[in-house]
Amino acid sequence: MKWCVLVFVGLFAAAWGSTLNVKGFQFKQEFKDEFEYEIADAEFLKKYRLILQLFNYINQPSFHKEIIETAKEFSFEKLALYFEEPEDVENFLSLYKRGSLPKGKIFSVFYPEQLKEAKALFRLFYYAKDFETLYKTACWARQNLNEGLFLYSFSVALAQREDCRGFSLPPIYEIYPHYFFSTEVIQKANYLKQKHDSKDVKYEKDFDGYEGYTINANYSGFYLNVNPEQYLSHYTEDIGLNAHNYYHHLYYPFWFKSLLREKKCDTHHRRGEVFYFHVWQMLARYYSARLDSKFGAIQEFDWDVPLKTGYSPSLRYPNGLEFPTRPNFANLKDYFFNYGQRQCPTRKYQYSYTYVKDYFRRLRDVIDKGTVHISMNDGNSKLPVDILDEEGIQVVGNLIEANADSPNLRFFGPVLSYARHLLGYSYQPKDKYNIAPSALEHFETSMRDPAFYQLYKKIFNLFERYKQYLPYYDKKHLYYHGVAVKKVEFDPLKSYYDYYFSDLSNAVYVTPEEAEKYSFRLRAKQYRLNHKPFNYAVHVEAETACKASVRVYIGPKYDEFGRHIDINDNRINFVQLDYFKYDLKAGENVIKRNYKQLFGYCDDSTSYRELYEQVLLAESGKGIYKIKPNYICWPRRYAIPRGSREGTPYQIYVIVSPYKPSKFGRPYKDVYQYPIFRMDDYPLGFPFDRPVYDEDYLNVPNAYFYDTKIYIDESLNKHHTY
Repeated sequence: MKWCVLVFVGLFAAAWGSTLNVKGFQFKQEFKDEFEYEIADAEFLKKYRLILQLFNYINQPSFHKEIIETAKEFSFEKLALYFEEPEDVENFLSLYKRGSLPKGKIFSVFYPEQLKEAKALFRLFYYAKDFETLYKTACWARQNLNEGLFLYSFSVALAQREDCRGFSLPPIYEIYPHYFFSTEVIQKANYLKQKHDSKDVKYEKDFDGYEGYTINANYSGFYLNVNPEQYLSHYTEDIGLNAHNYYHHLYYPFWFKSLLREKKCDTHHRRGEVFYFHVWQMLARYYSARLDSKFGAIQEFDWDVPLKTGYSPSLRYPNGLEFPTRPNFANLKDYFFNYGQRQCPTRKYQYSYTYVKDYFRRLRDVIDKGTVHISMNDGNSKLPVDILDEEGIQVVGNLIEANADSPNLRFFGPVLSYARHLLGYSYQPKDKYNIAPSALEHFETSMRDPAFYQLYKKIFNLFERYKQYLPYYDKKHLYYHGVAVKKVEFDPLKSYYDYYFSDLSNAVYVTPEEAEKYSFRLRAKQYRLNHKPFNYAVHVEAETACKASVRVYIGPKYDEFGRHIDINDNRINFVQLDYFKYDLKAGENVIKRNYKQLFGYCDDSTSYRELYEQVLLAESGKGIYKIKPNYICWPRRYAIPRGSREGTPYQIYVIVSPYKPSKFGRPYKDVYQYPIFRMDDYPLGFPFDRPVYDEDYLNVPNAYFYDTKIYIDESLNKHHTY
């Protein structure tokens, strides 16, 4: 098969022509598409169509004849030799015969019994020797195993397998709408389906020509505020942001060991640092959203003090069970959901409070000590390893995330898993099949709960504790001899809310005829943040031609009280806006960039229905399908903060540094499958990843602070109600 080849000329960009006009500076720039996407051939199209069919109506047995027939004919005995690790088949069958998670039950990767099944199923998908074996196994699993178990394990396998590059995963909020839209929306969807079946109503074309039903979807904060924190539900419940968190953890599963397959796991190199950067950027973006809404700093909490922040998810699982609700001032120490429950050593959830306290204390101790003992398989330890160096962030990140590369998982433990269970106020499960996870116990719903950010802040404080022990940055770390940034210019930054449509077909049950003809059409219409297109320019003078790394950050200038924030306190609030390599010529350089080129940002996912129709059209010879990059990216809608009516002051920091090629992972041009966070050898978040001796050190000639304001332009809103 002919796979896609990407020629990387710069970074993420799209064809765009626009004019920059800032303070009298004006230029016309034609932004060319910096990728050369290969047109999919017949083999790719056939395989991708088969993959997409497996995601259709995930909560029902598949209606596709190919899947039904393949599942019926499937036999582990016949295919045992088609897996690279035959013992994986035996292990999975052993679990399956003892009793696998039934269909209709709730699945969560944070429950060890269910994670064990997910890992066993994943290994079947991952170690299938060829695509045909992968597909046959997936068809059997799709028809016979729990829906959530299949969806998770199969999605992780697609994200990791080399022969599945270019297979863009369909948007998770359309595959599992119950996890993204409120009970009110799902209730309306089922009501419309019943009316449609009774033939009392007929489709009417919507304003955009859509023939189907459209439901207006509000956020939970619109009609329910258990706690004032939930007022920010327009941010925390944004489907694009929650989907981003879900996809990140598909590419970086905490249980996935980097050396699982040595030749194919280089995407997981430096995963500890990637986790640190992920936590940091999530918190920085949320802090900006709070400032724009006059909320200020993310609240702190103590495990021994009742948690002030309550939360009502307004979500319902596909089987009808409600997501748990946490009241205000929940007493985590006296976790009342455990009272009267049977105590069982194999189910440790009732001890979450004790485990969380112990693990956090141990993490603080090892950070203060500066060394960690590497655990051996026999229970012994090697000599202590120093973590107070440039590579120490790797170890610290692995320890805190408690991933499969943690040097001593037994001693430091899965602190985040227990913390999610405790803060989510989840019920103690009756057994491994009957669980009621909280919103915090799913990656796709975690960001909805304000306690998620409070937990991440506590986690990030551990990273900051570690960073305080590292050498501070001074001018020798930041200075680039012979290079000076003379001026930075930005278009006015304005945000607004506009409509976004999501297919809700998977929220209801359909007949085989309706599924085949796509005769019942339903979508949700929701306001989501967006921003006006903008350009920016960086004027750089260089004494000689040289290669440079350019980083652009955006962060607040004042706190919620209008006080200027010291840079050593404020550096953690900066978000990476852009990041690229540039060849400077001797003399004056004008670097022109467009919002479409911002590194690490992308447009909303293509709808499942559109993806499927594009593939079918290309297969029929009536169209073409361009193989799309498969990378983790932040929604472009949220490239800049929301701002406010009067304009929220922000500052943009640009630093041009000597280019140093990265020694880790894949070439940065290889972005069509793997998540890319780095293109050079600097630490992620440089130079804000460490404290600086003096604020003036950031004002080196090769750096520039640019003051701006971000406005929300309500004239662009479409009947905005938030």
